[in-house]
Amino acid sequence: MKALNLQPLPLADHLADLAVEALIDEADLSPKPGLVDRRSSGAHSDMSLALMHASALALWPCLRQMAEAAQAHGEIGVPLRAALGRIGRDGEAAMLTATAGVNTHRGAIWALGLLVAARALDAQAAPTTLAARAGRIALIDDPAAAVQDSHGTQVRRRYGASGAREQAQQGFPAVIEHGLPQLRRSRAKGASENHARLDALLAIMAALSDTCVLWRAGREGLQTLQQGARDVLAAGGSATLAGRRQLRLLDARLLQLNASPGGAADLLAACLFLDKAGSL
Repeated sequence: MKALNLQPLPLADHLADLAVEALIDEADLSPKPGLVDRRSSGAHSDMSLALMHASALALWPCLRQMAEAAQAHGEIGVPLRAALGRIGRDGEAAMLTATAGVNTHRGAIWALGLLVAARALDAQAAPTTLAARAGRIALIDDPAAAVQDSHGTQVRRRYGASGAREQAQQGFPAVIEHGLPQLRRSRAKGASENHARLDALLAIMAALSDTCVLWRAGREGLQTLQQGARDVLAAGGSATLAGRRQLRLLDARLLQLNASPGGAADLLAACLFLDKAGSL
């Protein structure tokens, strides 16, 4: 009997796999305050866990093409940025087809697309270097991008808060300075992977001016999110009884406010991708 001749996956396929896995891991993580998870749809009447899975899987071709574009161009510049913008718009269209028009992962396309491209440019880069390289790409204007008055744009104008664009341009500080360090601290303390990921999400929530929450619930919602996340971590994190009590309180308050921290969720997916891809 002949042994199977298994060839290693092309890098672009492997990075797309990791990115989609990060999206699915983020969706499955439970209990997430205000967000779709295995328990419920959170503050979203138009979303479900199955829809989040379908959306993530629909983005695989787009993410692979972004990695391939980075490999083909080989350097950061306007041609690569233009290619990523075109592929991202096609990916968004595929996502909206899969979800019947529901915006499940628009922010994640931006964040993970940049990180996948950054990783494809350098096979050995550490997470901090990958995030900084993604930031350099994000600083380049997409020459074909249409000006849109999106929710994020309106929130930035109304509250002066930075959104997904600025997070990327700054090298994802909520992930690099808060999410990843907390993920590693919780693991080092012996927390389960589920609890470590929840703690990472809470660390991102505590630091991020989440424009999704500002859009739905204004400054009160953002203050509730940030202080509630800090309270969970200060009580010992999601693995402790006191931390879980605080987490339930935060979830209930966000649902009352109809506030969903979608920006933090997208950045948790970026955090999980960097955690895996940055250590290959």
